Amino acid sequence: MRSEARDRLTVISALGVVEILAWGSSFYLPAVLAGPIAADTGWPLAWVVGGLSIGLLVAAIASPRVGIAIHRHGGRPVLASAALLLALGHLVIGLAPSLPVFFAGWLVIGLGVGCGLYDPAFATLGRFYGAEARPAITTLTLWGGFASTVCWPLSAFLVEQVGWRGACLAYAGLHLAVTLPLVLGLIPGVPASAEVDGGEHRADAPLAPRERRAFLLMAGVLVLGGTVTTMVSVHLITLLQARGVALAAAVSYGALIGPAQVAARVVEMANKGRHHPLWTLMVAMVLVTLGLTILAAGIPAVAVALVLYGAGNGIYSIARGTVPLALFGADRYPVLVGRLARPGLAAQALAPSLGAVTLTYGGPDTAYVLLAALAFANVGLAAALRGTRP
Repeated sequence: MRSEARDRLTVISALGVVEILAWGSSFYLPAVLAGPIAADTGWPLAWVVGGLSIGLLVAAIASPRVGIAIHRHGGRPVLASAALLLALGHLVIGLAPSLPVFFAGWLVIGLGVGCGLYDPAFATLGRFYGAEARPAITTLTLWGGFASTVCWPLSAFLVEQVGWRGACLAYAGLHLAVTLPLVLGLIPGVPASAEVDGGEHRADAPLAPRERRAFLLMAGVLVLGGTVTTMVSVHLITLLQARGVALAAAVSYGALIGPAQVAARVVEMANKGRHHPLWTLMVAMVLVTLGLTILAAGIPAVAVALVLYGAGNGIYSIARGTVPLALFGADRYPVLVGRLARPGLAAQALAPSLGAVTLTYGGPDTAYVLLAALAFANVGLAAALRGTRP
């Protein structure tokens, strides 16, 4: 039993480091590198930031096939491909002489994102541990919560020392020297006897009516959740400054979100799965809604609002992995997680533009109201999901 626990801890820890580098070198990369890239090259800042949107759209397109691949062959080859794709994408970006080549690099990174962020990692754990994967998924999100904490300072240090191009090349090297060996050395492969290939073993068969309703509701949760979290992550500082908060104070308030996310995940881990994952999802949506409603109402409790929002967002990351496992079972989990990832990633890709348009034409008050309304709608979807529980 102790040996099995050590093996599980080794797998989760390896995946945790993989997720920190995957998130930090993709989703969190433009926050630090976009300004230096635009200043050095003269490329429009909006287009530079748009590289991430291109990557997320590519990941959305690829995600269903990624889920099927993990179901058939396990997560190890998919995660290894992610490391190689992320390394290649950063190599292309680091050497890009023009904006089209820069976008081409993000296309490759998008494929790496589709093969290597939370959804493929969750599917990998589901393939390993079946119905017992929930604690592993929860622990993995705790690791992932440190991605910005680790990689934002690392990116800033690299830009200062070797420039933005050198930073991209350094991330390429990290994926080859750290991520790839961790996957190949510590993530177990699926035995050949456990691989499936089409026929009656296909897990992408049509869903039963109850399952289809649950799938559509969960997809809606991921679309609204992805839209809200991405809009907040991209536009929070602007929104706070529009309410008269000084830049330094806005940054300090924003820094509360990360610790709140991690603290909420620790509480969820300590609870050891005593309640159904749908309760985790409901609590997450309520906390996010409370935080955004306080901000939208202009109540002078910004710190409280962002702690509530951060805590909700922290356990939402857990719920998005554990709810499908509880609703659909372990056998089809990798495939359905891959299918569910598509609408959520597409929403994340489009959310920054939605926020920019709302701010430009409606102003910050409209943006606050939009965020709160989307969060309220997600509470309704989470409540409706409870009616689909098998």
